[in-house]
Amino acid sequence: MKAWQLERKNILAEVPCYQPDDNEIIWEENASAPELAQDNLTKMYWHSQVPGSRAKESICLAAIQATENKGYIVKGGMKLIEKGYAAYQQGDIVQMHKLAYEVFRACDNAEMDENSPYWQQKFYDSFQEYAETVKFPQRKEVAFDKQHLDKQYAGWLAQIIGGAYGTCIEGYTGKNIADKYGKVDKYIRKPNTYNDDITYELALLLAYIEKGKETTATDIAEQWLCRIPTGWSAEDFALRNLRAGILPPESGKFHNPFNEWIGAQMRGAICGQLYPGDPYMAAKCAWQDAEISHARNGILGEVFNAIMVSLAFTENDVRKILKTAIDLIPADSEYGKVVRYAYEQCLINDNYYAAWYPCEIKYQNYNWIHAYPNAAAEVIALYFGNGDFTETLACCGGCGQDVDCNAAQIATIIGIIGGTGCIDDYWKKPIGDQLDTYVRGMKKMSIHNLAVITAETAEKLQ
Repeated sequence: MKAWQLERKNILAEVPCYQPDDNEIIWEENASAPELAQDNLTKMYWHSQVPGSRAKESICLAAIQATENKGYIVKGGMKLIEKGYAAYQQGDIVQMHKLAYEVFRACDNAEMDENSPYWQQKFYDSFQEYAETVKFPQRKEVAFDKQHLDKQYAGWLAQIIGGAYGTCIEGYTGKNIADKYGKVDKYIRKPNTYNDDITYELALLLAYIEKGKETTATDIAEQWLCRIPTGWSAEDFALRNLRAGILPPESGKFHNPFNEWIGAQMRGAICGQLYPGDPYMAAKCAWQDAEISHARNGILGEVFNAIMVSLAFTENDVRKILKTAIDLIPADSEYGKVVRYAYEQCLINDNYYAAWYPCEIKYQNYNWIHAYPNAAAEVIALYFGNGDFTETLACCGGCGQDVDCNAAQIATIIGIIGGTGCIDDYWKKPIGDQLDTYVRGMKKMSIHNLAVITAETAEKLQ
């Protein structure tokens, strides 16, 4: 049966039904829900607060900032911001919609700033181009035994703990966090396992369970579409593109000023978990995943974390892991320059904050959700944490920025190296074994079972 035939069959079966006198109520009910959802999202573009920490953010302002970070001039951008802020204060939702559109259109039409240092780097637009530039260490064999399962479980548990630890302090400077809480080597509040960062890793895992070695970026993107109801910044725009039929890598490039933010960097751990001891394949997996929502340096951020997690299964020295991963990021890329600068600060300073502060100043023109300041924070926390789980988290929190994303990724590395025994009960007991998410079909999960599934999938990929 053809489509027109089924439609013809359907219409022949339809007969007019009774129309109530208050039919306008039906119209209002049908229109009110999408209107409310659209209005709330647009208001959040002008002013929002992070769910965990209540840090303030303006996506419209950040879009201009991110576009300028990528070597463009957004003409009239700040005038649009002033008008948008005024509309928000006045509650003028029509103007908020109009001005948000104009901001993003201005970013799309921004002019290249030939004097920007952004254009002085080499760009890597494909995995092949990137992989030909660096020399990966050989894959090391991994035994998929009880010890391996413990490492996978510790990796997931550590990531969830890191997210729970960091979500209530993200979006602030390290100094302001320290002034408020002192050394943050503890949970600031009762932890929970909700965190949007892990959502995308679960989608990738589902794609690999279904497709195995043949998994493509489009396969992962399809899991985004059927599993993930909403996103933020780069992921929000990528989901819009995917729903419009724009597939990766274009989904990460088109109308997406945030594609060098942290959104890909925050989900690299699962790629290393699926390819333990194999940094080349972990990097390839990360590149595939990242190009759904990111480009260029944004993709390198996910590659960086994927490599470190992969190496953690076969190398116990966290500083060696860190140095190897840095060497596998091209030095002529802007991201490569960031992680090398942070590492240099570690070598010439004797404490994490002395190393961090020059990085904070150097990258102050980047949003706290951008990949660069957070990559620097990861490097410094890993170096000065030096394999100790609690100290690594404390250094991470002390740097500020997007703490939950950073803490989750680097805690995974420490957890895998040391297994569950390296994580004190103080961190583990409040988490228990239940992971709560907003992923369709996976809203309540056993963390241990998640580790089992990950280990089984990784073994099948070998």
